[in-house]
Amino acid sequence: MADTETVRRLADVRAAIERAARDAGRAPADIALVAVSKTHPAEAIAAVIAAGQRVFGENRVQEAAAKFPALRQQHPGLELRLIGHLQTNKAAEAVALFDVIESVDRPKLAQALAREMQRQGRHPRCLIQVNIGDEAQKSGIAIDQAESLLRLCRDELGMTIDGLMCIPPAEGDPRPHFERLAALARALDLPVLSMGMSADFPAAIACGATHVRVGTAIFGKRA
Repeated sequence: MADTETVRRLADVRAAIERAARDAGRAPADIALVAVSKTHPAEAIAAVIAAGQRVFGENRVQEAAAKFPALRQQHPGLELRLIGHLQTNKAAEAVALFDVIESVDRPKLAQALAREMQRQGRHPRCLIQVNIGDEAQKSGIAIDQAESLLRLCRDELGMTIDGLMCIPPAEGDPRPHFERLAALARALDLPVLSMGMSADFPAAIACGATHVRVGTAIFGKRA
């Protein structure tokens, strides 16, 4: 029964993405849904895989490592994205496990990831996480330092940087923050914008999101 409810919620989220895209004059196919499966068991993930979902986001390296190798064996073609804060001492595991690392937010981490990519011969694509609301408690590079981090990652370290990611402040209208990230991405000529979660993804789509990270609206409240 729980799996049926999860699949129904997934369909509702897909329909909401389509509506938001059309309202913004965009093609729904241009927005990718990242199903955020953190804290949810492999059984719940398998249910949405069976319903056609292929892109997943996890916050913690260890949790993803416990769930996804077996799921990937059973379901080839899954894309796994790291969306949580990454400690430098987890860089090796992150490079080995994830297809995309969305939370590159400081030079020291970029250097650790680049070393591991060279060592392992595996090159996950990356996003730079921007602290778009300038919040002391949140991860992310300051807006005015994003360009220098991009140059380090791409030009000096040879990393593939697809775009930018942000988590806006929990309070207030998220749209000015989404618009600011979209403007920064345009200025840096980066095509990917990962922004918008369960509560605000339609607004993010209106502002240009290419990837929305939705967990609760699909899987229900976290355990």
